[in-house]
Amino acid sequence: MNANWNTMANYLGKQHWESSPFTKKEKIHTELYVDSGTASAAIANEIAQAIKEKQAIGEYCVLGLATGSSPKSVYKELIRLHKEEGLSFENVVTFNLDEYYPMNPMALQSYVKFMYEQLFDHVDIKNENIHIPDGTVDKKNISTFCDDYEDKIAKHGGLDIQILGIGRTGHIGFNEPGSSLQSMTRMVNLDHITKSDAASDFFGEENVPMKAITMGVGTILKAKRIIIMAWGEGKAKIVAQAIEQSPSDNLPASYLQFHINTIFVLDAAAGAELSRIKQPWISGSVDWTPELMKQAVIWLCLKLNKPILKLTARDYSDHGMVDLILENDTAYNINIKIFNKLQRTITGWPGGKPNVDDSNRPERASPTKKRIIIFSPHPDDDVISMGGTFLRLVDQGHEVHVAYQTSGNIAVFDEEVIRFADFYADLHKEYTETSGEIIPIYKEVVKAIGQKKAGQIDEPIVQKIKGLIRMGEAKSACRYVGIPDENIHFLNMPFYETGAIEKNPISTPDIEIISELIEKIKPHQIYAAGDLSDPHGTHRVCLDAIFKSLEILKKETFMSQCWVWLYRGAWQEWSIEDIEMSIPLSPSEVLRKKKAIFKHQSQKDSAVFPGSDEREFWQRAADRNSETAVTYHRLGLAEYEAMEAFKRYFF
Repeated sequence: MNANWNTMANYLGKQHWESSPFTKKEKIHTELYVDSGTASAAIANEIAQAIKEKQAIGEYCVLGLATGSSPKSVYKELIRLHKEEGLSFENVVTFNLDEYYPMNPMALQSYVKFMYEQLFDHVDIKNENIHIPDGTVDKKNISTFCDDYEDKIAKHGGLDIQILGIGRTGHIGFNEPGSSLQSMTRMVNLDHITKSDAASDFFGEENVPMKAITMGVGTILKAKRIIIMAWGEGKAKIVAQAIEQSPSDNLPASYLQFHINTIFVLDAAAGAELSRIKQPWISGSVDWTPELMKQAVIWLCLKLNKPILKLTARDYSDHGMVDLILENDTAYNINIKIFNKLQRTITGWPGGKPNVDDSNRPERASPTKKRIIIFSPHPDDDVISMGGTFLRLVDQGHEVHVAYQTSGNIAVFDEEVIRFADFYADLHKEYTETSGEIIPIYKEVVKAIGQKKAGQIDEPIVQKIKGLIRMGEAKSACRYVGIPDENIHFLNMPFYETGAIEKNPISTPDIEIISELIEKIKPHQIYAAGDLSDPHGTHRVCLDAIFKSLEILKKETFMSQCWVWLYRGAWQEWSIEDIEMSIPLSPSEVLRKKKAIFKHQSQKDSAVFPGSDEREFWQRAADRNSETAVTYHRLGLAEYEAMEAFKRYFF
């Protein structure tokens, strides 16, 4: 899916870390895996082996454990090893990294609750061997508690293995930038970025605790073995900095360079910014595949601020690409080849241009009028991410269907529910002449929201109204774009409907819902959100459900005519080297797209889960589309107001 990932595949399993010239910039032993599932299994197997070795000599295996999304698959595999292969945890002692403060251990966001749900409830570990920082300890006793925590670790002989994730600030545990190399278990103030990242778990940043109790950097570095993991492209930049830059208190994870037995375990996306993946030609001789050649030329253009057709042989040789010149005879041959590739990604006809030679176009000319499904994880991703293309497809006469995969009900403010309930009550009184009477539904909603505590799951009636608000907005946007109501599909995939940020895994009913719609419409095109940077994970799950459906349906006759295009969401755009179809937008089309986004009033001005980006969604979309157009122009192609980008998925 990513040109960098394709490059990575050439090295995975082929180059040992210590001996490879491509890893010479890496100051921490780093292992790359194609996906997080494979990487998590490898970590779980190492932990299991350590437990067994300790069992064999009658000793405890002391584990330092982490929370968050990164270790979930590791815990899942450890549970499988326990249930299916007899791995016992009776000799395991655990110490967790951290806990919010203050925090009730039974609260939704408690790391105590997390650990029991994700691991401890499913294995045979002894309760007295579990240690987690106490978010309820009296403030005046915090220092004593932290000292005791350190003493307990020491009395058990120290940590045999410490597993870690990495935050966007580069924090490990809750050791934020500025943490000392010698720091021990203590109370800390949370960085605003960390709070922003946690906002979704607490239903708003204002509900995130200001403080936490955490093991210190010094505590972590005392572990005999450290395994730090990172999944997804959202972590790629900070991971590369931690591994390749000099140690700094501005990036606590970089302190792990001082530990002689640390390993960084990454999936392909998280490793995409490493030098061995992003610019491997600088470190050694490479196999110049078409994908890598395209990546290198674009990188060189942007580095030198030169359009493609102005690159010279000297430019190539000065930046480690002399063998590319030798393989292609001249710089001109390289330049024109890559220029043409990029030029051919640009089309004003996302559904294919009728009655033309389509051999060098991203989409087929036939059939002239296509059946199309746009899958939208939330009820606004369609117009935010590909609103201009959506409009273009409708304007050009295609049969366009939109399928909203989830209700998006957790992303509506409580006051919006009161407003709609109040409107309903007033309308009811107006037409039933029940002046002065407050209808039961209104009383129920007001009571439910009034009694709701910070970070608490909504009552079913409130969830339902929030879902209806999002549904109404989606219908309004679709009508503005110009598709009939019968082409609007609300799938309400079951995995999402928990009322909480934590969703269920996808199951057979989720996949069946997607499959049934595809079978019914028999599309020539499918558009799906390929955004793996979604901080809530919903996009990833929705995409996985589509992929599984495609795998089931691929033998159907109609699927041979179906092409799948992946767009990106509100957080990130495809890299230029990944783009296989780019749709230029005029100023008037950008304005129409903006108006379609504005139909989603509950997400306007301020979203419940804005992530780390304070801009409104329409601003993010406008800036992202503009930046893509600017980058194409910097490479020497035509100048457009904005561009939406897509990558084809082959199933």
